[in-house]
Amino acid sequence: MQHDDAFETWAAKVVARRWPRARVDKIAALRGDLSTRRFWRVSIAQQKPNIAPRGEPSAPATAILVDLGPDDFPGYVRALNLVPRRRADPPWIDVHRALESIGAPVPALYDADVARRALLVEDVGELSLLDAVRRPGADAADLFRLAASELIRLHVDGTGQIDRRCVAREIAYSGRLFEWEMKEFAEVGLAAVAPGADYSRVAPELTRMAARLDRFPRVFSHRDYHGHNLFIQDGPRIRIIDFQDALMAPAAQDLAVLLTTRDTDEFVTPKIEQRILDFYCAGISRRGVPATLAPAEFIGSYHLCVLQHALKMIGRFEMFERGGKRGYRPYIPHALAQARRMLAQVRPEFPELCAALGA
Repeated sequence: MQHDDAFETWAAKVVARRWPRARVDKIAALRGDLSTRRFWRVSIAQQKPNIAPRGEPSAPATAILVDLGPDDFPGYVRALNLVPRRRADPPWIDVHRALESIGAPVPALYDADVARRALLVEDVGELSLLDAVRRPGADAADLFRLAASELIRLHVDGTGQIDRRCVAREIAYSGRLFEWEMKEFAEVGLAAVAPGADYSRVAPELTRMAARLDRFPRVFSHRDYHGHNLFIQDGPRIRIIDFQDALMAPAAQDLAVLLTTRDTDEFVTPKIEQRILDFYCAGISRRGVPATLAPAEFIGSYHLCVLQHALKMIGRFEMFERGGKRGYRPYIPHALAQARRMLAQVRPEFPELCAALGA
């Protein structure tokens, strides 16, 4: 990983080259995600006169400097060898190009240095969807409906129009991956929420769940489409980040992540959840997409996606805590509640899991 000064020097050169009347004023580190990527907010000062001549682009007040880190792909891609051949561009650039081609509201890419693994991109602000929902007077249904409308774009236009050379087309959210994701639930998650439970009795049901999920049709999927990766701007308008892990997945997986990740149960009530699911299904129908799943079967796929996601996150949150990444264990009760809620819908299929989790 390169020293911070090398990235800051590169960013200063990019700003000077792209906006001749601007310069970097200051660079401040931002809290990153759980990957090896790093982020800085770059403040840009306009030199006088601050009105650019005709034809010369005006610099933004801020931009985001990104260090892509050493790994192109997340651990599951490497562990399961899902992308065996080396690619010229990092996934962020590849998927960004694809999403721009369908008009998805992703940040603009100002410049990139692939060898340095550095990007300078548009700053979409600091108001995440979850922060916006928590504001006094916010309408959670309206904001989540806005997020669902962009999800329809990804699922319809992304599936139908994005070039098949895009790396996302090579990676399938298959039964094999669904099952692999639950290994942390097997290792630490079940014991954390159900001490004394016999994992050997639950394991066949998890295998069966993954096989069921494998049979659903797949669409172009963001994969991590949750409220910390969606930002609200005036309009209101949704902006989408952290899309580099896009793949082909059951449509309900993105909705499961959007509506049930972490503590969304505080404001996404079952009534709002149903409204968003109905809005999504109606939107898909209005776009003229041939029905691949009957409404009842789609809702069944959603139940399974929420259940699998909840079990995965129980294991992941517990693993984070044991690895020294604090602050995630409080989300486990929310994930457990989502798992129990979904098990109530599919109880006959998973009796051992119901017994273990008290559903």
